[in-house]
Amino acid sequence: MTISVALFDLDGTLVDSLPFIMNTYNLVFKKLNLPWTEIELIKWIGRPLREIASFFAGEKKDEFLKLYEKYYNLDFENNISPFPGTIEMLEFLKINGFLLGIVTSKGKEGAMRTVEVTGMDNYMDVVITAHDVYVHKPFPDPILKALEILNVPPGQSLYIGDSYHDIKAGLEAGTTTLAVTWGINTREELAALNPDGLLESWADLKKFLV
Repeated sequence: MTISVALFDLDGTLVDSLPFIMNTYNLVFKKLNLPWTEIELIKWIGRPLREIASFFAGEKKDEFLKLYEKYYNLDFENNISPFPGTIEMLEFLKINGFLLGIVTSKGKEGAMRTVEVTGMDNYMDVVITAHDVYVHKPFPDPILKALEILNVPPGQSLYIGDSYHDIKAGLEAGTTTLAVTWGINTREELAALNPDGLLESWADLKKFLV
C-alpha cells in the first residue's frame, strides 16, 4: 500500500525537550526526597505523567504532579525547540500531500503548548494526547485513534518514535514503524525491538515514503 499518513511521537522525536524534561523530574524527586535512578526513569519516559507519578511517588502523586507542572512551566519556552531539520521535513511531507499527526503520551495542555510554540501546529491534521484515550502507549490505542479520525488504515501509515513504548505501539497498530536514534533509547535498544527501520536523520525518512 502507498503511505499517505505520517504520525509522530512528540518529545524526543520531533522536539528536543528530553534534557529539560529529565531536569524537571530531577527537581521534583529532590524536592519530595524520593528515591530514583535515571535508568529506571528512562524506562517510563513515553508514558503519561500521571502513571509516572503513581509509580515513583505513590501517595504523594498529586504533589508530584503539581511540582512537575510548576518546574516545567518556569522556563518552558527557552527549553523547547524542534530537532534540526524537523520543520523542513514536515514542510516537505505537507507539500507532497501527506496527512500528518502527533500521537503523544503528554497531556493535552502541554502537548498543544509545545506544538504551538514550535510552530508545528501549522502542519498537523490530528494530535492525540494522554487525555484523548483511556489506554496509552505501549498499547496501540492512541495510534489507532488518530488513524480513525483521519480515516486511513494502518497499512497506509507510518508511526515514528524514539522509545520502546512508541515502537511497541506502532508495531501492534500495524503501521510501518520507524525509530529515530536521537531520542531516549539507544540505537541498540531500538534495533532489538525490530522496527521497520531506523532513522539516523530526517533525510532517511524519504526511502519509506512509498
